Amino acid sequence: RRAQLRCCLERLKQQVPVGTGPARPTTLSLLHRARLHIQRLEAQELRARRAKDQLRNRQRSLRRQLELLLSPDGGERSRADSLDSSQLSEPSEGGRGNKC
Repeated sequence: RRAQLRCCLERLKQQVPVGTGPARPTTLSLLHRARLHIQRLEAQELRARRAKDQLRNRQRSLRRQLELLLSPDGGERSRADSLDSSQLSEPSEGGRGNKC
């Protein structure tokens, strides 16, 4: 039983980052470092999940926009809107005398 515990502690030492502490860390300090390491990993995982969710939402939004642009009705509508807005801006530019 003690040998098994010693073996598990050795494996834990290999997986936990080395901290600044005594030359020969105690079991308590090793367990404390392991707990902190696990908490850091959990926080990192949570941030990664949130970033992944945001990217997934962004991808969905971009796909919807692409579908609208590629659909026959959506593409015509957006082209007509852009033509209308350019036609509205032309008379105001012409009134200033700016011709390129």
